[in-house]
Amino acid sequence: MPKAIRVIFAALIVAGTGCTDPDVPYPSRPIDIVTHASPGGGTDLTARSLLVGARAALGTDMAVVFKGGGGGVVAMNYVADRPRDGYTVLAITPTHLFALARGQSAITIDDLVGIARATEDPLIVTVSVRSEIRALDDLITLGRRRPIKWGTGLVGGIDHIAGLALGAAANTRVNAVPFNGGGEVAANLLGGSIDAAALNLSEALDEIERGDLRALAVMAHTRLGLIPDVPTTVELGYDATYATVRGYAVLRGTPLDQVTRLEAGFIAGMAHPAYRSYLNGAGLSAESIAGSEIWNAQLRSLYAQAQAAMQEYGMQAP
Repeated sequence: MPKAIRVIFAALIVAGTGCTDPDVPYPSRPIDIVTHASPGGGTDLTARSLLVGARAALGTDMAVVFKGGGGGVVAMNYVADRPRDGYTVLAITPTHLFALARGQSAITIDDLVGIARATEDPLIVTVSVRSEIRALDDLITLGRRRPIKWGTGLVGGIDHIAGLALGAAANTRVNAVPFNGGGEVAANLLGGSIDAAALNLSEALDEIERGDLRALAVMAHTRLGLIPDVPTTVELGYDATYATVRGYAVLRGTPLDQVTRLEAGFIAGMAHPAYRSYLNGAGLSAESIAGSEIWNAQLRSLYAQAQAAMQEYGMQAP
């Protein structure tokens, strides 16, 4: 076989298997971060803030690729069809893990290789400032008269499960009203078509500070520095705590060198002033940043919690 043909044949094999050419330094072309959340949401903003420093650290261009639908299933299935070569990274949240726990994706938890954890963004129980509901107990009382119309980005997502958990802890009724992402939830909350929702602080802070939304409770054990007057669900007597944990992963089979390089680049990106400014502005802590070892362990732990929630609320895989 002539040398030129052998080279072309070898290249085709590499392309078909997703392996990378060891003679070409990584990364040698742009890297995609695939998100399930619409532009402007917390997951999108986290990724775009990270990329400012990560581009410089990795020495290549990077882009956010939006693949919405199915509670992260569309994004996961898209990544599953891409070569496992370090050029496609999946933005992971608990929403993805709930979908995995229900067996809805082409991948499983064992396919995920964590790169880094970026944020832990607590959920805030919120209502419109025009609502007659002034405190969490008012909302609980409403739910005992008739089901609370609880806005959620999607059925089976973390904000939906958070509402069910609060309802169970408070012995009140919650009915999920699904929308296409947190932006639509906030808009309908402001418009009065739903009673309440659990929004991330990074998504709701501007509206809370402007006086458009009223924060009733932080679904956490401790209060948040940017809204110190808002009590937690725990101190109000309801053991229902939820946060959107955001991080990044590739699929099993991605070369270890690429995983290691991505981890270093993402951690460097999260040390950049642009990312730290994003965290500060959203009221999030830099203590939530973690590398591959910690994030991999947490992914498995969150998945186990998702399985338990699916079973408890009757949402297991068929």
